[in-house]
Amino acid sequence: MCVRTCVCLSHIYSQEKGAAGILCYVGAYVFITYDDYDHFFEDVYTLIPAVVIIAVGALLFIIGLIGCCATIRESRCGLATFVIILLLVFVTEVVVVVLGYVYRAKVENEVDRSIQKVYKTYNGTNPDAASRAIDYVQRQLHCCGIHNYSDWENTDWFKETKNQSVPLSCCRETASSCNGSLAHPSNLYAEGCEALVVKKLQEIMMHVIWAALAFAAIQLLGMLCACIVLCRRSRDPAYELLITGGTYA
Repeated sequence: MCVRTCVCLSHIYSQEKGAAGILCYVGAYVFITYDDYDHFFEDVYTLIPAVVIIAVGALLFIIGLIGCCATIRESRCGLATFVIILLLVFVTEVVVVVLGYVYRAKVENEVDRSIQKVYKTYNGTNPDAASRAIDYVQRQLHCCGIHNYSDWENTDWFKETKNQSVPLSCCRETASSCNGSLAHPSNLYAEGCEALVVKKLQEIMMHVIWAALAFAAIQLLGMLCACIVLCRRSRDPAYELLITGGTYA
Protein backbone atom coordinates (compact mmCIF):
# COMPACT_ATOMS: atom_id res chain seq x y z
CA MET A 1 0.00 0.00 0.00
CA CYS A 2 2.83 2.36 0.87
CA VAL A 3 4.47 1.79 -2.51
CA ARG A 4 1.19 2.27 -4.38
CA THR A 5 0.44 5.46 -2.48
CA CYS A 6 3.91 6.90 -3.08
CA VAL A 7 3.62 6.04 -6.77
CA CYS A 8 0.24 7.80 -6.79
CA LEU A 9 1.79 10.89 -5.24
CA SER A 10 4.70 10.80 -7.70
CA HIS A 11 2.20 10.91 -10.58
CA ILE A 12 0.41 13.81 -8.93
CA TYR A 13 3.64 15.79 -8.56
CA SER A 14 4.43 15.22 -12.23
CA GLN A 15 0.93 16.44 -13.11
CA GLU A 16 1.43 19.50 -10.89
CA LYS A 17 4.51 20.50 -12.88
CA GLY A 18 2.72 19.93 -16.18
CA ALA A 19 -0.28 21.88 -14.88
CA ALA A 20 2.01 24.76 -13.88
CA GLY A 21 3.36 25.06 -17.40
CA ILE A 22 -0.06 24.84 -19.04
CA LEU A 23 -1.62 27.38 -16.67
CA CYS A 24 1.21 29.84 -17.34
CA TYR A 25 0.75 29.28 -21.08
CA VAL A 26 -3.01 29.91 -20.89
CA GLY A 27 -2.46 33.07 -18.83
CA ALA A 28 0.13 34.38 -21.29
CA TYR A 29 -2.19 33.57 -24.21
CA VAL A 30 -4.95 35.64 -22.60
CA PHE A 31 -2.59 38.60 -22.13
CA ILE A 32 -1.33 38.45 -25.72
CA THR A 33 -4.80 38.11 -27.22
CA TYR A 34 -6.23 40.83 -25.00
CA ASP A 35 -3.55 43.19 -26.31
CA ASP A 36 -4.96 42.72 -29.83
CA TYR A 37 -8.52 43.55 -28.72
CA ASP A 38 -7.96 45.97 -25.85
CA HIS A 39 -9.49 48.88 -27.78
CA PHE A 40 -12.79 47.01 -27.91
CA PHE A 41 -12.85 46.01 -24.27
CA GLU A 42 -11.66 48.68 -21.85
CA ASP A 43 -12.29 46.83 -18.58
CA VAL A 44 -8.76 45.83 -17.52
CA TYR A 45 -10.21 43.82 -14.62
CA THR A 46 -10.92 41.15 -17.23
CA LEU A 47 -7.26 40.24 -16.93
CA ILE A 48 -7.60 39.32 -13.25
CA PRO A 49 -8.34 35.63 -13.98
CA ALA A 50 -5.29 35.47 -16.27
CA VAL A 51 -3.07 37.06 -13.61
CA VAL A 52 -4.36 34.62 -11.01
CA ILE A 53 -3.75 31.49 -13.10
CA ILE A 54 -0.21 32.63 -13.95
CA ALA A 55 0.43 33.11 -10.23
CA VAL A 56 -1.10 29.69 -9.52
CA GLY A 57 1.06 28.16 -12.25
CA ALA A 58 4.21 29.56 -10.62
CA LEU A 59 3.01 28.35 -7.22
CA LEU A 60 2.46 24.83 -8.53
CA PHE A 61 6.19 24.47 -9.20
CA ILE A 62 6.85 25.20 -5.53
CA ILE A 63 4.05 22.86 -4.46
CA GLY A 64 5.61 20.05 -6.46
CA LEU A 65 8.93 20.50 -4.66
CA ILE A 66 7.25 20.55 -1.26
CA GLY A 67 5.26 17.44 -2.10
CA CYS A 68 8.31 15.53 -3.35
CA CYS A 69 10.38 16.38 -0.29
CA ALA A 70 7.52 15.51 2.06
CA THR A 71 6.98 12.14 0.36
CA ILE A 72 10.64 11.18 0.33
CA ARG A 73 11.06 12.07 4.01
CA GLU A 74 7.54 10.90 4.91
CA SER A 75 7.15 14.13 6.86
CA ARG A 76 3.73 14.47 8.45
CA CYS A 77 4.22 18.23 8.77
CA GLY A 78 5.36 18.49 5.16
CA LEU A 79 2.42 16.48 3.85
CA ALA A 80 -0.01 18.49 5.95
CA THR A 81 1.48 21.69 4.54
CA PHE A 82 1.18 20.21 1.05
CA VAL A 83 -2.52 19.46 1.58
CA ILE A 84 -3.23 22.95 2.95
CA ILE A 85 -1.48 24.62 0.00
CA LEU A 86 -3.37 22.41 -2.45
CA LEU A 87 -6.62 23.36 -0.75
CA LEU A 88 -5.78 27.06 -1.10
CA VAL A 89 -4.91 26.56 -4.77
CA PHE A 90 -8.16 24.68 -5.29
CA VAL A 91 -10.15 27.54 -3.74
CA THR A 92 -8.24 30.02 -5.91
CA GLU A 93 -9.08 28.10 -9.06
CA VAL A 94 -12.76 28.02 -8.09
CA VAL A 95 -12.57 31.82 -7.71
CA VAL A 96 -10.99 32.03 -11.18
CA VAL A 97 -13.88 30.03 -12.64
CA VAL A 98 -16.42 32.35 -11.00
CA LEU A 99 -14.58 35.49 -12.19
CA GLY A 100 -14.30 33.99 -15.67
CA TYR A 101 -18.07 33.55 -15.89
CA VAL A 102 -18.68 37.04 -14.46
CA TYR A 103 -16.42 38.78 -16.98
CA ARG A 104 -17.60 36.56 -19.81
CA ALA A 105 -21.13 37.82 -19.19
CA LYS A 106 -19.90 41.43 -19.30
CA VAL A 107 -18.11 41.11 -22.63
CA GLU A 108 -21.08 41.88 -24.88
CA ASN A 109 -22.05 45.13 -23.14
CA GLU A 110 -18.42 46.28 -22.90
CA VAL A 111 -17.74 45.66 -26.59
CA ASP A 112 -21.00 47.32 -27.66
CA ARG A 113 -20.03 50.43 -25.70
CA SER A 114 -16.42 50.61 -26.86
CA ILE A 115 -16.61 49.60 -30.50
CA GLN A 116 -18.80 52.57 -31.47
CA LYS A 117 -16.20 54.98 -30.12
CA VAL A 118 -13.29 53.18 -31.78
CA TYR A 119 -14.92 53.25 -35.23
CA LYS A 120 -15.70 56.95 -34.89
CA THR A 121 -12.02 57.73 -34.29
CA TYR A 122 -10.78 55.77 -37.30
CA ASN A 123 -8.33 57.73 -39.45
CA GLY A 124 -7.19 55.81 -42.50
CA THR A 125 -4.79 58.46 -43.82
CA ASN A 126 -2.78 58.74 -40.60
CA PRO A 127 -3.45 55.51 -38.68
CA ASP A 128 -3.31 55.69 -34.92
CA ALA A 129 -3.49 52.77 -32.48
CA ALA A 130 -7.29 52.55 -32.72
CA SER A 131 -7.18 52.57 -36.53
CA ARG A 132 -4.59 49.81 -36.60
CA ALA A 133 -6.74 47.81 -34.16
CA ILE A 134 -9.75 48.08 -36.47
CA ASP A 135 -7.78 47.04 -39.56
CA TYR A 136 -6.25 44.13 -37.64
CA VAL A 137 -9.62 42.88 -36.40
CA GLN A 138 -11.28 43.20 -39.80
CA ARG A 139 -8.50 41.23 -41.47
CA GLN A 140 -8.20 38.58 -38.76
CA LEU A 141 -11.91 38.01 -38.19
CA HIS A 142 -12.98 38.58 -41.81
CA CYS A 143 -15.52 41.25 -40.96
CA CYS A 144 -16.37 44.81 -41.92
CA GLY A 145 -18.01 47.56 -39.88
CA ILE A 146 -19.82 47.14 -36.60
CA HIS A 147 -22.84 45.20 -37.86
CA ASN A 148 -21.99 45.22 -41.60
CA TYR A 149 -19.99 47.28 -44.09
CA SER A 150 -22.73 49.95 -44.39
CA ASP A 151 -21.80 51.18 -40.88
CA TRP A 152 -18.76 52.88 -42.40
CA GLU A 153 -21.05 55.38 -44.12
CA ASN A 154 -21.76 56.96 -40.72
CA THR A 155 -18.10 57.48 -39.79
CA ASP A 156 -16.20 60.78 -40.08
CA TRP A 157 -13.47 59.04 -42.10
CA PHE A 158 -15.99 57.96 -44.79
CA LYS A 159 -17.50 61.44 -45.01
CA GLU A 160 -14.09 63.10 -45.26
CA THR A 161 -12.69 60.83 -47.97
CA LYS A 162 -15.82 61.18 -50.14
CA ASN A 163 -14.81 58.24 -52.33
CA GLN A 164 -17.68 55.91 -51.41
CA SER A 165 -15.32 53.21 -50.18
CA VAL A 166 -14.46 51.41 -46.97
CA PRO A 167 -10.98 50.50 -45.65
CA LEU A 168 -9.06 47.90 -47.63
CA SER A 169 -9.10 45.67 -44.56
CA CYS A 170 -12.76 45.02 -45.44
CA CYS A 171 -11.78 43.35 -48.71
CA ARG A 172 -12.17 39.60 -49.01
CA GLU A 173 -8.91 37.69 -49.39
CA THR A 174 -10.22 36.16 -52.62
CA ALA A 175 -11.04 39.59 -54.14
CA SER A 176 -7.69 40.50 -55.69
CA SER A 177 -8.93 43.68 -57.42
CA CYS A 178 -10.86 45.02 -54.42
CA ASN A 179 -10.37 48.71 -53.63
CA GLY A 180 -13.00 48.94 -50.91
CA SER A 181 -15.65 50.46 -53.16
CA LEU A 182 -19.24 50.10 -52.00
CA ALA A 183 -20.18 49.72 -55.66
CA HIS A 184 -18.90 46.13 -55.44
CA PRO A 185 -20.23 44.81 -52.11
CA SER A 186 -19.50 41.21 -53.12
CA ASN A 187 -15.80 42.00 -52.67
CA LEU A 188 -16.36 43.00 -49.04
CA TYR A 189 -16.83 40.98 -45.89
CA ALA A 190 -20.56 40.92 -45.17
CA GLU A 191 -20.45 40.15 -41.45
CA GLY A 192 -20.01 42.86 -38.84
CA CYS A 193 -17.13 42.82 -36.36
CA GLU A 194 -18.99 43.36 -33.09
CA ALA A 195 -20.48 39.88 -32.85
CA LEU A 196 -17.16 38.27 -33.83
CA VAL A 197 -15.14 40.29 -31.32
CA VAL A 198 -17.61 39.32 -28.58
CA LYS A 199 -17.32 35.67 -29.61
CA LYS A 200 -13.51 35.83 -29.61
CA LEU A 201 -13.29 37.43 -26.17
CA GLN A 202 -15.79 34.96 -24.73
CA GLU A 203 -13.72 32.11 -26.15
CA ILE A 204 -10.68 33.52 -24.35
CA MET A 205 -12.59 33.53 -21.06
CA MET A 206 -13.67 29.94 -21.67
CA HIS A 207 -10.03 28.90 -22.07
CA VAL A 208 -9.37 30.30 -18.60
CA ILE A 209 -12.47 28.66 -17.13
CA TRP A 210 -11.75 25.19 -18.56
CA ALA A 211 -8.09 25.37 -17.56
CA ALA A 212 -9.03 26.28 -13.99
CA LEU A 213 -11.68 23.53 -13.81
CA ALA A 214 -9.34 20.87 -15.18
CA PHE A 215 -6.55 21.64 -12.76
CA ALA A 216 -8.91 22.02 -9.82
CA ALA A 217 -9.65 18.34 -10.37
CA ILE A 218 -5.92 17.59 -10.23
CA GLN A 219 -5.66 19.46 -6.93
CA LEU A 220 -8.46 17.31 -5.50
CA LEU A 221 -6.63 14.15 -6.56
CA GLY A 222 -3.41 15.44 -5.00
CA MET A 223 -5.15 16.23 -1.72
CA LEU A 224 -6.77 12.78 -1.67
CA CYS A 225 -3.47 10.94 -2.13
CA ALA A 226 -1.67 13.09 0.46
CA CYS A 227 -4.50 12.52 2.95
CA ILE A 228 -4.24 8.74 2.40
CA VAL A 229 -0.52 8.86 3.24
CA LEU A 230 -1.20 10.94 6.36
CA CYS A 231 -3.95 8.60 7.57
CA ARG A 232 -1.95 5.43 7.04
CA ARG A 233 1.12 6.94 8.67
CA SER A 234 -0.81 7.78 11.81
CA ARG A 235 -3.00 4.65 12.08
CA ASP A 236 -1.09 1.69 10.62
CA PRO A 237 1.83 0.42 12.78
CA ALA A 238 3.19 -1.65 9.91
CA TYR A 239 3.28 1.45 7.72
CA GLU A 240 5.07 3.36 10.46
CA LEU A 241 7.69 0.63 10.88
CA LEU A 242 8.15 0.41 7.12
CA ILE A 243 8.87 4.12 7.01
CA THR A 244 11.38 4.04 9.85
CA GLY A 245 13.13 0.92 8.54
CA GLY A 246 11.99 -1.38 11.36
CA THR A 247 10.39 -4.81 11.17
CA TYR A 248 6.93 -5.95 11.96
CA ALA A 249 6.34 -9.48 13.19
